[in-house]
Amino acid sequence: MLTTTSIDFGYPWWLSNGHLIVLLPSLAALAAGRFRKWPLWAMATLGVVALWAGAAFFVVRSLDVNGPPKLLTQNFLRSGAGKVLDIGAGTGRSSIMVLAARPQATLVASDLFADSFKSHFGDQGSPQERLLQNLKAAGVDQRATIQTADMRKLPFEPASFDAIISAYALDHVGREGAKQALAEANRVLKPGCDFLLILVENDRWTKFLFGPLLSHGGTRGANWWRATATEAGFQTIEEGTAPASLYFLLRRP
Repeated sequence: MLTTTSIDFGYPWWLSNGHLIVLLPSLAALAAGRFRKWPLWAMATLGVVALWAGAAFFVVRSLDVNGPPKLLTQNFLRSGAGKVLDIGAGTGRSSIMVLAARPQATLVASDLFADSFKSHFGDQGSPQERLLQNLKAAGVDQRATIQTADMRKLPFEPASFDAIISAYALDHVGREGAKQALAEANRVLKPGCDFLLILVENDRWTKFLFGPLLSHGGTRGANWWRATATEAGFQTIEEGTAPASLYFLLRRP
C-alpha cells in the first residue's frame, strides 16, 4: 500500500520551499515600509515581488515534486503487463509512477548512481539504498530490481524489455549522450513496444517559477528531441506537455 509520508525522493529544498526566501523578507519589508511610509514606487515593487513569490510557492507546492506523480499518458504500456526498464531512475519517482499505474508490470530501475546522483539528490546514504527504501515505502519493491547502468551503454541484451521509461534524465547528459541513450533504448526495446520519454520543458510555467534554473535539455526544444528520436529508430506516437514537462511516447517499429 502506498504510504507517501514514508517516501523521500531527495529533491533539493528550494524546489518546494525556495520561494519562501523571497516571500518572507518581502512581506517583512512591506510591513516596515508601511510603518515608515516609504515611497509608493518602493512599496509597489515590493508588492510585485511578494505577489510573485507567493503565487510561485503555492504553484510549486501544488505540483508536489516530492510526491509520486501520475502517469502522463495512459497509452503507455496499455497491456498493463510486461518487463519495464527505467533509465535514470534516480530515487524512484518514475519507477513508482509506472508500477503504481501498471500493477501487473515488473521493472528494472537503472541508474549510474555516480556523482550526478549526489548533486541532484544529496549524499545521505547509498543511492541504491535510498531507491530501495522508496520502492518499499510505495509497496512495489517485490516487482522491481535495481541495476547500476550507464544509459549510454546499457548492459542488457537486444529486445529485452516490453517498455521503457525515462523521466528527467536524458536532458542531463548533453546532446551526444542523449543520442547514445536513445540508440541504446531502441536496441534493448522489443519491436512494437513503447518508450515514454519525459523531459524538463522550459515552458511558461518553468520560466515563471524558476527562470533559467531548470532549463536542462528542455531548451533544445521539441523539434530537436523528435528528430533525434527518429534518427535513433523510433516513431513518435504521442507528444504532450504538463507543467514544466515535455513528453514523447515513442515506439520501436
